[in-house]
Amino acid sequence: MPLVSVVMPVYNSAATLGAAVRSVLTQTHADVELLVTDDQSSDSSMDLLMEFAAQDERVLPKTAPERGGAGRARNLAIERARGDYVAFLDSDDLWLPEKTEKQLAFAAEGDAPLTFTSYFKMDADYAGESTGWVSNGRVIRARGHVDYRAMLRRDYIGALTAMYDRNALGTRLMPEMRKRQDYALWLSIMRDGADARGLAEPLAVYRAGQTGSLSSNKLSLVKYNWSLYREHEDLSVPQATRALAGAVWQSLRNSRI
Repeated sequence: MPLVSVVMPVYNSAATLGAAVRSVLTQTHADVELLVTDDQSSDSSMDLLMEFAAQDERVLPKTAPERGGAGRARNLAIERARGDYVAFLDSDDLWLPEKTEKQLAFAAEGDAPLTFTSYFKMDADYAGESTGWVSNGRVIRARGHVDYRAMLRRDYIGALTAMYDRNALGTRLMPEMRKRQDYALWLSIMRDGADARGLAEPLAVYRAGQTGSLSSNKLSLVKYNWSLYREHEDLSVPQATRALAGAVWQSLRNSRI
């Protein structure tokens, strides 16, 4: 049974953190470790995490030595990973119970070391649990196959659904950027020659419009996308412009779902 290392950055997330953690602990594939980095929260997030850790040895929280943002928090967790696979979940989102089991089976069927899935969108005020989720028809559909060239045009991978194979890729950290570190990681993996495969079934739930969310208001990330294309991917101005247009179009399209 492969071990899945789940990476979760936390900052002042007490209101949504419990449901996110429970959505990992109730996976039908139980061989998981939840590596949480608390980025110097000032609320009760760390107290809540310590309660979970006392009840379930799979929960492994640690406080960041200093505030470093979501990317640094994720990397601190990735560095502790022992699993065959590394997966990602933010502290305001949810995994559906069969997500890990179905995605591992999907990954075993193909030769892509990076996989992702479709996912639902929920309102910011959703207060339920993953085990009680009822389809609302709001689905961001996963593309079946994505290569580096396609990913330059648009980020097709929802971070809350991504999972990579450490045995095939080694331990891959996110580039040191203020934002868009997840997109930069997918691009770096694909730039090295690996493609990604998408599972059509929605297996996670993204909280839309949550104030202070790690992934809210993606249209505000235009300047970070531009920096990524120009500085990290070394695209020309015309190439970066085309890529940025695709990113803006995707954000507008997804915001209507």
